[in-house]
Amino acid sequence: MRLLTLLIGLSISPLLLADELDSKFAQSRQLSIELQTALAAVLMPAMKNDGPLAAIAVCHEQAPEIAERISLPSDAQVSRTALRVRNSNNQPTPEQRSILEQMLVQLQQDPTVIPESWQTQQDGSQQYMKAIVMQPQCLACHGHSVKPDVLAAIQERYPNDQATGFKVGDLRGAFVVSWPGKSNPN
Repeated sequence: MRLLTLLIGLSISPLLLADELDSKFAQSRQLSIELQTALAAVLMPAMKNDGPLAAIAVCHEQAPEIAERISLPSDAQVSRTALRVRNSNNQPTPEQRSILEQMLVQLQQDPTVIPESWQTQQDGSQQYMKAIVMQPQCLACHGHSVKPDVLAAIQERYPNDQATGFKVGDLRGAFVVSWPGKSNPN
């Protein structure tokens, strides 16, 4: 799939150099890839060896730890969010919700492009988002026909789950990389 940079609400501070922007964007993209890769490295073997019930347990226990581990070496906070979350701790901010809605439209218009977003706020904080697109291996836990025992395990760990009913190619959510603004010494 091609990658398309979706620039939404980009307002760059004059103090932010183009090289710094390019570097942060590239680093953000790399951090999202690291999170995606690390999650797949634990989820796929669990699914293959022990099925969706094991994958739910792995995701519940390890996904937050993986995101934290990837965040630590940088100044960024690496996470996930969605319009329909499984983990209520991953609720989108109003700004993230707006970006997710735009990504949803973009995926419907061209499913071959994985949307991305980059924003710089007036305080210098920055946020990168990359769409998570539903894949066939995700259907056992996020699809329309989730088995009753899998649904029960989801409800046990995530009582407010909203993350089922998807089909391959749907927008499942987004990886988020948030950078703090520069503090003002005044």
